[in-house]
Amino acid sequence: MATPPRLNTTIITAPDLQKILQDWYKFLRFEKNMSPHTVRAYTNDLHSFLSFYSTHLAREVSINDCASATLQDFRAWMSRLTMDEHLASSRARTLSGVKNFFTWADKIGHFHNPYIRLLRMPKQGHKLPKALEQVQTERLMLEPAHDWHSLRNRALFALLYGAGLRIQEALDLNLSDLPREGFLRVMGKGRKERQVPVLNIIQKFLDEYLLEYPLPREGSNPIFVSDRFKRLHQGMAQKYMRAMRGILNLPDTATPHALRHSFATHLLQNGANLREIQELLGHSSLSTTQRYTDVNAAELINIHKKFHPRS
Repeated sequence: MATPPRLNTTIITAPDLQKILQDWYKFLRFEKNMSPHTVRAYTNDLHSFLSFYSTHLAREVSINDCASATLQDFRAWMSRLTMDEHLASSRARTLSGVKNFFTWADKIGHFHNPYIRLLRMPKQGHKLPKALEQVQTERLMLEPAHDWHSLRNRALFALLYGAGLRIQEALDLNLSDLPREGFLRVMGKGRKERQVPVLNIIQKFLDEYLLEYPLPREGSNPIFVSDRFKRLHQGMAQKYMRAMRGILNLPDTATPHALRHSFATHLLQNGANLREIQELLGHSSLSTTQRYTDVNAAELINIHKKFHPRS
């Protein structure tokens, strides 16, 4: 069984609240089937509030304190986040995590706070996905690879771009999950499984990497292995992409997640419809996929301004 994140909440929460926090963690992890990354983010969000509130009260936070927190208390915490230069998107996500806990505690019957529902999310600018140009992705895919490390990186980045995987979806894959008959089964958010086609070039990159694979070819071993022969984690994948940016003169927006955006954007540019892209990306809502139409619209505006004689 997974253990809760190691947050030092004992110095800011009373014993009665500590027990509830453990129950909430189990609810997120095992009943809601949230990924460890999402659970960690939610618990960190709540820790942010409890740490501020404990300092505000000058004592450990108890269940009664959570129930009696006022609208002014919540707004003071949000103001502190703003003063600490947290972006609107970061403040919105943090507030979402705290609201999740308070809503759950109310539903279970632990305590009720009428003010948490009155807090509005910070206004955020409409942020477009930052896709790479097709020539840039080709440059990344065709970079020569000579050892198992570079073969691994090329196979990983090719899978993100060629199949539209989230970075964690790719890193969670084991050898037993390798593509079969041209398709890969992926476990996405909310434990939702989807099937995505694997292009021949991606299969070729995977095969070349697996010829140099440093561990026994056992089904339970991860496909993408770290230098210490453990499962590769997101931070290292991002580090490798930063290195490739310098080598290939790619923009700062070139990240592992940008490859997923590029996958969707390039499909749309070449005639795929939104429903098809939605299925491939594993989006539960079509409105999420519709962001990529905004990307194309932005490109059309730029082209119009650049080439129209009246611009």
